[in-house]
Amino acid sequence: MDAYTALASVYDEWMDNVPYEEWAEYLCGLLADYGVKDGLVLELGCGTGNLTELLARRGYDMIGVDQSEAMLQAAMEKRARSGLDILYLLQDMREFELYGTVAAVVSLCDTMNYLTEYEDLVATLKLVNNYLDPGGVFIFDLNTLYEYRNVIGQDTIAETREDSGFIWENYFDEESRINEYCLTLFLQEEGDLYRRCDEVHYQRAYELEEIRRAAAQAGMEFVTAYDAFTREAPGEESERIYVILRERGKKLP
Repeated sequence: MDAYTALASVYDEWMDNVPYEEWAEYLCGLLADYGVKDGLVLELGCGTGNLTELLARRGYDMIGVDQSEAMLQAAMEKRARSGLDILYLLQDMREFELYGTVAAVVSLCDTMNYLTEYEDLVATLKLVNNYLDPGGVFIFDLNTLYEYRNVIGQDTIAETREDSGFIWENYFDEESRINEYCLTLFLQEEGDLYRRCDEVHYQRAYELEEIRRAAAQAGMEFVTAYDAFTREAPGEESERIYVILRERGKKLP
């Protein structure tokens, strides 16, 4: 089964421990640091729209892109309840298209780690550069090599809830730096009957030097990287980092 198909139905339930408000506050602070306090912002890999809605509530005109129809359906159901003016697009971030440029692009929840081929990373950054306003910024997070190697790699996690359960097995390959997530879901249908669904996810660990090189190939400026939720440089044991790139190449009017 494709990633984020069955998972979409229980994604928000299982991610209820994620401090989205704190993530949004930190992200908005970074955007403000680089002069983006309002205007059009694109979120790549928006999923069920949790952060998209929080940014919209903070005054940004939001566009959300995701390649999972099931995840976007959940996002659009939230939009119908909240009444927020958000445009959602069913697109692969390696090939996304917009009608014009945006002030900033953001991508969180290790979405960029899903680009398991370096060439796809470069292709995505080229598109981001193309659709950013002159001097616009791209802010994204990444799980680090340390995270895969020392924290989640080879681990198995299991959890049960009122109407669902999962087994999440991790296999990290040192040579390819690919982490394979084998996710077995058990979703209650009626009574004591549960449906089993299996999804496999793949993520790649990128070193900062690879990001610098990919940004240069895409024509973007590498600005800085932070240890997540700080303004400090990443360390050897950073588990998540934030990267900031800037559009380069367009002329101001």
